[in-house]
Amino acid sequence: MKNDRRLTGLPIETRLKVALKMSISKLRFVQDKKTALAKQQRRSLADLLSQGKEQSARIRVENVIREDIHVELCEMLELYCELLLARISLLDSSKECDPGLEEAVKTIIYAAPHSEIKELMNVKDILGHRFGPEFYQAGINNTDDIVPKKVVDRVIVKAPSSELVSLYLKEIAQVYEVPFSELTDDEDDLDRLVEEAAALSSGDDEGGDGLRDKTPPIQVLEEVAEAPKDKLPNIINSVNAPIKVSSPAKTSENRSPSVKVPHSMDKIVSHNSSRRKSSGSTPTAPNTDIESLRQRFAALKRGL
Repeated sequence: MKNDRRLTGLPIETRLKVALKMSISKLRFVQDKKTALAKQQRRSLADLLSQGKEQSARIRVENVIREDIHVELCEMLELYCELLLARISLLDSSKECDPGLEEAVKTIIYAAPHSEIKELMNVKDILGHRFGPEFYQAGINNTDDIVPKKVVDRVIVKAPSSELVSLYLKEIAQVYEVPFSELTDDEDDLDRLVEEAAALSSGDDEGGDGLRDKTPPIQVLEEVAEAPKDKLPNIINSVNAPIKVSSPAKTSENRSPSVKVPHSMDKIVSHNSSRRKSSGSTPTAPNTDIESLRQRFAALKRGL
């Protein structure tokens, strides 16, 4: 536990919090770095497959598989570190480890030596110092089998199976569209069917062409012909004016009420009244009445 000596003067909660934050940051950095390197290695393997060097690709793909397994291990350890950081107060509340955190604590103690991350080793040492040597040894050896199997499988160093190697090379060949002897025509047909199904489903979500073809076109109705001016309502042809103005009632302030007509409208009214007198009882032509009505409306607008 030599790495723990630099933080000995601080409370254990503070020391553990600092170490967990540093471990989370380093785990994320390692994941990003190894993921970027794995992409470059996959391109190199695709070049080997395109050149027909499948045996060389089989050997080199094992390194890609190991890097992917290490990235998965870092992801799980990051989650456990975040859990401990969120519940840091429970680790300092009693001498015994909280049952809800025992799996996370022992998993970090068990897997930290295999992660090759110095900051995580500091977390392991602080946890061992906090809960005692017996707890520490139980975590290192996983004597109570509390460490999840998926973590144990990713910690064990072993050569990948031939089936896993073939699956990796098939995936690389399909992604980069390069030939591979184990890539059968049935798998190509299956990939094509999957792509077509995805295209159809996306088309349905956006309102596919099939539905649009069945939708009847919108019919444009013919415009209704405008009614002729000589067939307007009978009120226009009547002798009485369409607008009647009554005289105001008498009040104490206005003893002789009268209707004041604007000067411009007075000319039209007098002209129309003289024309009706001259014409007598002879009915006026419809077109003349319409024109007179238009003039009255125009005069009213000017008066307003």
